[in-house]
Amino acid sequence: MTRIVFAGTPAIAAQALRGIVDAGFDVVGVLTRPDAPIGRKRTLTPSPVAQEAEEAAIPTLKAEKVDETATEQLTRWQPTLGVIVAYGALLPRATLDIPTHGWVNLHYSDLPKYRGAAPVQHAILNGETTTAATVFQLEAGMDSGPLHGRAEYAIPQMTSSGTALTELTDLGTRLLIDLLPTLLQGTSLPVPQEGEPSLAPKLTRQDAFIDPTQPADELVNRINATIPEPGAWTLHGDHRIKLGVARRFDGEAEGAAGDLQAVGPQGGAVLTAGDGRGVVLSQVQPAGKQMMNTTDWLRGQQERVRLGGNHG
Repeated sequence: MTRIVFAGTPAIAAQALRGIVDAGFDVVGVLTRPDAPIGRKRTLTPSPVAQEAEEAAIPTLKAEKVDETATEQLTRWQPTLGVIVAYGALLPRATLDIPTHGWVNLHYSDLPKYRGAAPVQHAILNGETTTAATVFQLEAGMDSGPLHGRAEYAIPQMTSSGTALTELTDLGTRLLIDLLPTLLQGTSLPVPQEGEPSLAPKLTRQDAFIDPTQPADELVNRINATIPEPGAWTLHGDHRIKLGVARRFDGEAEGAAGDLQAVGPQGGAVLTAGDGRGVVLSQVQPAGKQMMNTTDWLRGQQERVRLGGNHG
């Protein structure tokens, strides 16, 4: 009998778990992070993976980190294979050895590029046009194990990291399901990662600040990379304003860096960048309001709009 234990926490991990279960594989247990406070009322809420496991009637272990107690529970499940997708904590050596054929990780980069917590964000931030979903054998090093499989993904223009991550999860889940029969039998032969590694640490709110004095291409990449988390933002006077996805403007921008103006009914609202080129901003969310069409927001302003400024 082949028995899978699954470790993951956010919605993309729940998406992968659902795919594995729907494909008919036997998931005997789920490891996820503890319930977390959500929303303005800070209501303790189970993780998306915990909710998915409950719907599928799969036993669930909630642990902030994999300590001795968690390791004992994982051992009792007697897994053939461990599958991990964005669990949010490292697995200790003793845990890696529990499943008969170890653990595999579904990762969202063309390894060894972008090892770490935010591979899709860094790929978009750096202007990559392609990335990949990869399945690799988990080992003690960070995202350094040999590769069982890879599926390439072309990053569309005007795509946020959130949208790209969802699409990569669809792609990666199909890849994982295709690989599971040989992974469970222990007959898959992974190959070492080749190339120069790079790191993709979690982005901060500071990383998500949009400074219009930077070149247009860099602004587009930073805006799209930081949506939805930590959330692209800039300043309108003394007030913070969140930004929706962006693209390069094909025409000539007018005014100084930071000027925002409408360009005809089909042109949208264009932000002038530091190199004199333009960035089309699809939506904005002023403080205390909902996300709205940028051109509609501009119509309600009493004077010329300039974004950016000192945010220190």
